[in-house]
Amino acid sequence: MKKHVVFFEAEGGTDKGPDGHRKDTMPMVNALVPKGWTAEVIYYSDTDRPAIFDKVVATADAYVSRINPGTIPGGEASYFQMLRQLCDAGVVGMPHPDAMVGYGAKDALVKLRDTSLVPPDTHAYYKTEELHEHFPVTLSLGERVLKQNRGSTGEGIWRVAVVDDRSFTKGQPLPLDTKIKCTEAVDNHVEFRELGEFMTFCESYIVGDYGMLVDMRFLPRIKEGEIRILLVGPTPIFVVHKKPAESADAFSATLFSGAKYTYDDPAKWQPLVDMFLGTLPTIMQKLGGYEIPLIWTADFMLDNNEDGSDKYVLGEINCSCVGFTTHLEHGIQETIADEIIRTVERLKA
Repeated sequence: MKKHVVFFEAEGGTDKGPDGHRKDTMPMVNALVPKGWTAEVIYYSDTDRPAIFDKVVATADAYVSRINPGTIPGGEASYFQMLRQLCDAGVVGMPHPDAMVGYGAKDALVKLRDTSLVPPDTHAYYKTEELHEHFPVTLSLGERVLKQNRGSTGEGIWRVAVVDDRSFTKGQPLPLDTKIKCTEAVDNHVEFRELGEFMTFCESYIVGDYGMLVDMRFLPRIKEGEIRILLVGPTPIFVVHKKPAESADAFSATLFSGAKYTYDDPAKWQPLVDMFLGTLPTIMQKLGGYEIPLIWTADFMLDNNEDGSDKYVLGEINCSCVGFTTHLEHGIQETIADEIIRTVERLKA
């Protein structure tokens, strides 16, 4: 065993500090050293891809990806291809690129809709024709949320409600001139549009690599906050309670939109944590059977069971490049270093 780990980053971007690295990368690199391991950062580029591949295969036991795939110049396909080749060559992927897609893509919700985590009326549109055919029907049943697969901080996530004076039959397609109210999560701004024109606008979210839209019911209790579990491997580290701003149309739980965050010990949310950990084997199986990501989050919203008790609904999983600078003072980098070593030793034994 080489006891060496490579951390992949991309040069430039607003997430970098004065040293050119993400603020959470070097703490992980440095945390491995006292444990008898070494680590380095390699900036990925398509031009240097062959040389990078050869170096990592020759020197490293594992890689940790710290690149948001959507920010890679030229697209993420070539980066993912290299990561697959590294995994095939025996390098431990953290995470495997197909785990990034399986866990991180919005349609993970659709793959889990036959579990207790996700409402069964959750859909994914991979073709624009599917959007135009099915969304007028689902919207007739009540408020919906459309989520694009790309973007971040709420961009391309729309709460859609009918505000037309006419009455319509539930379960029947709404006419294209139906008046709708659209609120985008990125900043809670409101746009009044017609259904047909809005669907045409949303086509841009579907075209291109990994393009899709997920359509799920709007849960009014989002006003009580989104609950994010931050995990290192299978271990919950923090639970972040993200409370949207108080304005009438606010439903976004991003800091940019004015949401307020509180950071809790997982024990404060024990029923949610126990429920989620109990479903991990099912989640792993349904999302491709890959190793659990090294650093990942699961976001939940509150709903009600038929008896009125609280029910937690999964809204999103993130694993491609989860930031955790807020938690560095609590030593999360040490926990991550330990998990890296445990995983490599287990898979390389």
